[in-house]
Amino acid sequence: MANTAFTEWTERVQGLVSPERFAHILRVAELAARIAEANGLEPERAYLAGILHDAAREFSPERLAELAPPQHEVECKHPKALHGRAGRRLAESWGVEDEGVLEAIEGHVYGVHPGQGIGMAVYIADVSEPGRGVNEDIREMALGGQLLEAYRKAVKSKVEYLQHKGVPIHPRTLEAYRELVAQPGLSSSP
Repeated sequence: MANTAFTEWTERVQGLVSPERFAHILRVAELAARIAEANGLEPERAYLAGILHDAAREFSPERLAELAPPQHEVECKHPKALHGRAGRRLAESWGVEDEGVLEAIEGHVYGVHPGQGIGMAVYIADVSEPGRGVNEDIREMALGGQLLEAYRKAVKSKVEYLQHKGVPIHPRTLEAYRELVAQPGLSSSP
């Protein structure tokens, strides 16, 4: 992925975030590419989505709302939840046209439809990259070729965590969760 556009996108992201956030972004991109490769997906696309996934993460609430106006009460109360949609808008403005990459950027906050492989790889990489110090089991499942099962576990874990904390759950996260529950292999609780 050593083309000019890719280098430019990476440099733009680096200029928008703190060194700590950029280190996280690099870990997510590298892990997403490894997960994609382990599951027969295109690692270059997963890497690109990983590089761009948190481009808007450190924007002010006002800038986030400007790029991605809130569409739900959860987004009004928690403006940082807009950074996936805002990041997608940034990527589009920078010339990224790959719909799977754009969906992965947007969906890494709330979840993606289970058939969206690049999105699942980025979501899993974001919640399980080694710098987070959690979810190693989910990471290993995904690297072992069990992408859907790892994604199920990651979404279920997020829903349970938010419920435990008493944080409202975005309808898109609940939609992803329900889609996963409807498929064999995941219990219907919580």
